[in-house]
Amino acid sequence: MSGENSSRRADRASAENVRRFDPQRLWALVIKESLQALRDPSTLLIAFVLPVVLLLLFAYAVSLDAKDVRTGVVIESPGASAQELAAAFSATRFLDVHVAHDRREVADKLVSGALRGYVVIPQDFEQRLAQHASEPLVQIITDGSYPNTASYVENYASGVVQTWRDGLDVTTPAQPIVLEPRYWYNPELESRRSLIPGAIAIIMTIIGTMLTALVVAREWERGTMEAVLSTPASVVEILIGKLLPYFVLGMLSTLSAAALAVFVFGVPMRGSVAALLLLSAVFMVPALGQGLLISSLARNQFLAAQIALFSGFLPAFMLSDFLYEIEAMPAPIRAITWAVPARYFVVSLKTVFLAGDIWAVFLPNLAAMAAIGTLFFIIAKRATRKNLE
Repeated sequence: MSGENSSRRADRASAENVRRFDPQRLWALVIKESLQALRDPSTLLIAFVLPVVLLLLFAYAVSLDAKDVRTGVVIESPGASAQELAAAFSATRFLDVHVAHDRREVADKLVSGALRGYVVIPQDFEQRLAQHASEPLVQIITDGSYPNTASYVENYASGVVQTWRDGLDVTTPAQPIVLEPRYWYNPELESRRSLIPGAIAIIMTIIGTMLTALVVAREWERGTMEAVLSTPASVVEILIGKLLPYFVLGMLSTLSAAALAVFVFGVPMRGSVAALLLLSAVFMVPALGQGLLISSLARNQFLAAQIALFSGFLPAFMLSDFLYEIEAMPAPIRAITWAVPARYFVVSLKTVFLAGDIWAVFLPNLAAMAAIGTLFFIIAKRATRKNLE
């Protein structure tokens, strides 16, 4: 009996020695995984081609700037003042003005979407102007199916009318105080400068979460993952060996995306490259950990891709302050955003690109991303150990 116990203890001790962390074994796993990634065309496409495509889309196809909005100006009054006001509308570079003399000419264009709104200068415009009547000088009609654009057309048309009317009253003394607004970090108010840093976060999410989930799930499908788990390598070695090559791919993709943002799309880089690399490296921890956790729960590529899409890409796109401001969301949704790693990465990237190295912003975000990533890795390690046993 004592002989059997001593034999079991010896077997357990030898198994523990085999499972002990070995740097040489880890390096062999990293080389094996790197060669496999380099031989897979889909991996290279996701890592290096997809970022370029997404940046091009966000830089040129997605824009929050309202410029050259198609707007009609209907001149019903034959007076000289009406003609001058119409000329003031035509002179602005923010509206693409189409002049007409009958509102029926532009009404159908508004319905078809050819125009986003139109301004009517009524027949009694001269009388309203002379009498300083309380009723408005013009009528502004906009397409409410595009609320943001409709609000822009209304506000800008009202501003054009008010500016033109103020210029007529030469007896009004000049204002002693002139307000000159200043927009920090993005003086030109170009949405591209805000969108592209956020797009880099979306790209990193795809590379880290979806690529890792698909690649590991593919090995489960082919049965090669069981072969790796049956080797003397420990769980830590297997996890690091699997993820380190994709970590390097993610960092290279970040550098290439940042280079495109600065040198091609004209986004300023006011922070340091070191801060950008640090933020990206810490963000890769929750991204890779989430992808590994998904692959340990879903062992086929289709299911892994769907879970990665709904738990990784969509939250990063919708709940990270990339396109939609978190402060404008309902309270329950704002609470959910605290668990989205991309929330902290998007804010940090906008800061490093547009403001500079502001560590008061970086440090809390780095801590949050590291905490979420650690949680993902702990759960993924337990799930992998369960599969190993």
